[in-house]
Amino acid sequence: MNDINNEVKIIAYDPQYKEAFKALNEEWIKTFFVMESGDYKLLDHPEEEILNKGGHIAFALLNGEVVGTCALVKTENNPLTFELSKMAVSPKAQGKKLGYLLGNALVEKAKELNAEKVFLVTNSILVPAIKLYEKLGFIHTPIGHAEYDRADVRMELIFNK
Repeated sequence: MNDINNEVKIIAYDPQYKEAFKALNEEWIKTFFVMESGDYKLLDHPEEEILNKGGHIAFALLNGEVVGTCALVKTENNPLTFELSKMAVSPKAQGKKLGYLLGNALVEKAKELNAEKVFLVTNSILVPAIKLYEKLGFIHTPIGHAEYDRADVRMELIFNK
């Protein structure tokens, strides 16, 4: 058995994967937490709430099947700021560095767009996720007001112009 069938591709949003964006996120959120109104807003309307507002969504395909996703949500124009949001990897594809590949692709996208910073909120029980974000260069910052009840950790990545 060789790894030729283990091909991972990171691609930009395609409408055919809209349901996968919701399903992957719902699956992980419900494993640890409960879905909140902010989740439904983004997951039910990714085009209107993310893409049409200047954001981006990436998918990880493994052998042509969507197994991961992540979004870059524009939160401010001046300075240009994005939230790294809605990262989810299917349990069957975990351990393949897909979260890192997705996160890195969107961090690079933010740089390309001349963003000043990217922030994210997460929960302290998600230790592997926090380690992943640290590996991507995010640093811990005070939480302040977060849109999600489950958020107790805030991290950001500031780009040096």
